[in-house]
Amino acid sequence: MKRAILITAIAVVLTVQAKAQQGLKEGGKAPLFNGVDQNGKTVTLKNAIKAHRNVVLFFYRGQWCPYCNKHIKELQDSLNLLTEKDAYIIGVTPETKENIAKTITKTNAGFSILQDKDDKIMKAYHVNFVMDEATFTKYKGYGINLEENNGNTRHTLPVPATYIIDRSGKITYVHFDPNYQRRASVKLLLSKL
Repeated sequence: MKRAILITAIAVVLTVQAKAQQGLKEGGKAPLFNGVDQNGKTVTLKNAIKAHRNVVLFFYRGQWCPYCNKHIKELQDSLNLLTEKDAYIIGVTPETKENIAKTITKTNAGFSILQDKDDKIMKAYHVNFVMDEATFTKYKGYGINLEENNGNTRHTLPVPATYIIDRSGKITYVHFDPNYQRRASVKLLLSKL
């Protein structure tokens, strides 16, 4: 309970920090990227959009975030509905492979999750922001150490955004909200596919 209250209180600080980013807009071209998922499979946006009608690309903060875990669990619980519409799901996070494994254990995620080791994908989609030192210290005091979780000292997190990208590489839907408690619902995603 104490941790949930802290996370909610810190939301205001992170929302202000994240407002500097705007995310990419609907109608724009999605930046191509590649990475290796939790199963060692190389995943590229180029190949995913060739093979599927749409790609649902979402960014999450880490296994320590209860809102991220809830969203990932909802995507997994509705994975059949999403794949019936020929959507390929890709999650992107700055957390280490070991922490991605913890996310998968908590959520049973069966879709590709990529470690954005150098923040390249987050930067390309304009969802990255750097947590200030005071907030980092507060998080650490409550057992959330971004340096250990992400395996670096950059303190970079994504705004938990979601993009739907069609076969032509065009962004057809964007959910970008600096309030990390709000996510695109599966129902909304299904209506946009």
